[in-house]
Amino acid sequence: MTAEDHQFFIPTQGRGHLSRTSMENVSSVSRHFVLLGLVEMEDLRYLYCILSLFLYIFILLLSLGIVLVVLTEESLHEPMYIFICNLTFNGMLGSSSFFPKLIVDLLASSHQISHVGCFLQVLGMVTYAFYELSSFTLMAYDRYLAVCDPLRYATKMTNTKAVRLILSFFGYSFISVLVGVILSARLSYCGTQIKNIFCDNLSLIVLSCGDSSVNNLYGALVTVILLVFTLLVISYSYVKIFIVCLKISKEACEKAIHTVVTHLLGFSLFLVGGLFLFIRFRLGNNNLPLFAHILLSITFIIFPPLLNPLIYGIRTKALSAKIFHHLHKMRIVSN
Repeated sequence: MTAEDHQFFIPTQGRGHLSRTSMENVSSVSRHFVLLGLVEMEDLRYLYCILSLFLYIFILLLSLGIVLVVLTEESLHEPMYIFICNLTFNGMLGSSSFFPKLIVDLLASSHQISHVGCFLQVLGMVTYAFYELSSFTLMAYDRYLAVCDPLRYATKMTNTKAVRLILSFFGYSFISVLVGVILSARLSYCGTQIKNIFCDNLSLIVLSCGDSSVNNLYGALVTVILLVFTLLVISYSYVKIFIVCLKISKEACEKAIHTVVTHLLGFSLFLVGGLFLFIRFRLGNNNLPLFAHILLSITFIIFPPLLNPLIYGIRTKALSAKIFHHLHKMRIVSN
């Protein structure tokens, strides 16, 4: 089955009465979108299904491992580890917005998604992306306080304050995305074909036949504000940390730099995924093969949730020690 098999013809006004087939097509347009990426994957759908299931289970196991270790180990009940736990939990939520539907669609050989299902997927995946940026911002601010103001760190960043910051930033991310989704839901859609394996807001705007200027303006505004705020806080925090490192002991400096590099690895990984998504839309639908569209689109939803638990689980010494302690108790690893 090819992408062309899913073409829908919508007659323009002024061509007389609509035929029965055309009316059914218009009705179909009003109810579903076609994910052309799933059509592209049809021939090897069982292989992709197994691979997707393996990745999803692996992400869940890694993320749940980090979350459970932080929750059960009292020595890890500190803001730094709470923020790491929060980051991995967000990756788990983002993956759950993507993989379950993909796996079911591949098994069922389904290429369609309802409008409501599409909007819900956009809500889940974009909230994940926005909150991922917010999480890295919180982690940078936490390390800034710990290194640059260590004497007052315990009073400025308590566990309670960390949880409040997490809830506040998540609430902002969710509401910001929800408004964008509501704006998209009000649009009329003249097209059905989404050149991807999941729904994204930019594709919906491209398919709309109404005035989407409000959507474009709102989307650009909230994205730019979040990106600028994130980059400013992270840049300021880590520059100040590097300056302080010039004045403190070598051992303390190495510990601070190690933590900063760990955070920057995770942040860079997510930015690269976002950059690929940006490149995809800049090149346009006609200048890039569909398979390349898919690869560029899924990097931000696969690699950060997959690699963040590994990065923080291995490079964060106290967390790594507790993880291996638990694995040893479960007889998964030996001494």
